[in-house]
Amino acid sequence: MEGLVNPSPEFWAGKVVLLTGHTGFKGAWLQLWLESMGAQVHGLSLAPDTTPNLSVQCGLTEGPNSTIGDIRDATLLAELFGRVRPDVVLHLAAQALVRRSYVDPIESFSTNVIGTLRVLEAASRCDSVRAAVIITTDKCYENREWIWPYRETEALGGHDPYSASKACAEIATAAWRSSLGDMPAFRRAGPPLAIATARAGNVFGGGDWALDRLVPDFYRARAKGEPLVIRNPQARRPWQHVLEPLAGYLLLAEHLWRGEGQTAYNFGPDQNDVQTVAYIVDRLFGTAQDGRGWVLAEGAQPHEATFLALDAAKARAELGWRPRLPLGEGLDWTHEWYKAQSEGHDARALTMSQIERYVAMAAAPAA
Repeated sequence: MEGLVNPSPEFWAGKVVLLTGHTGFKGAWLQLWLESMGAQVHGLSLAPDTTPNLSVQCGLTEGPNSTIGDIRDATLLAELFGRVRPDVVLHLAAQALVRRSYVDPIESFSTNVIGTLRVLEAASRCDSVRAAVIITTDKCYENREWIWPYRETEALGGHDPYSASKACAEIATAAWRSSLGDMPAFRRAGPPLAIATARAGNVFGGGDWALDRLVPDFYRARAKGEPLVIRNPQARRPWQHVLEPLAGYLLLAEHLWRGEGQTAYNFGPDQNDVQTVAYIVDRLFGTAQDGRGWVLAEGAQPHEATFLALDAAKARAELGWRPRLPLGEGLDWTHEWYKAQSEGHDARALTMSQIERYVAMAAAPAA
């Protein structure tokens, strides 16, 4: 584990953080991590859309620091930023499902592009904000189905509305960042606003209850005693435990605060963890000691990329970030979470325990 770098509790203690998407899977993990370091987190998100939901299980939707609302609502954002006066903005709120984007493409473009611009507008008008990390996706690249991992300089694009909307969000954020100093409406007396984007791989972990995602689909099927239905067993993705990219987002925000890192960053696993859907499913069945197996989805399915991998060398070199949980170990952690939660253990305690284990890995002596 040589060279691992943790987000700094000294930096985050006392920081006021506005976190969009706090009712989502990644948002709930991130809020708990921030609060454990002493940050004052204010969440903004739509109401939870699954039952169960990790943010509800952890009590994150209760109290005055949780706002249920739409990031496209400029009036709501102006009021919230003016009242909270955040130091850092972490923007995770999004329409994040490929197949849903085929059903309602306008929702994906509106939320992921206009919503992101509304957050940037509000952050730019609020002179307390010094750093804003805009989370997009590994799917923002123009996928050419090649075997090489994508670097931050590759062309952006997207076959489906979700991927294209995230590519648009990347372009819009880059344009906002480069022209912000020339926009008279957003000139400020205090420190300038530093902005970066983060592109992460396929994320999994305990407490993900989203529909149409592989790991939660597995645990739902297992609970029902049904075979898992999958669409494309040979599709290869850059799988990573949820704590991996979250560590990257936090380190990136710390660099932005110092005026560094105003660009785009990939956060992806080592290349031997770019594996097929079938590999993940077989590993989950083996870990769970469950023999029900899986079946192929029937009928025609919407287009999805066959191969996707990320080159995270830039984040390693500039941020000191690197993956620390190999794929198999991350899946083991995930199964431990779901198994313990199904046996009645508290979701918040389980999540915090894994955050603490992850942080402790950086302090362990090299093997």
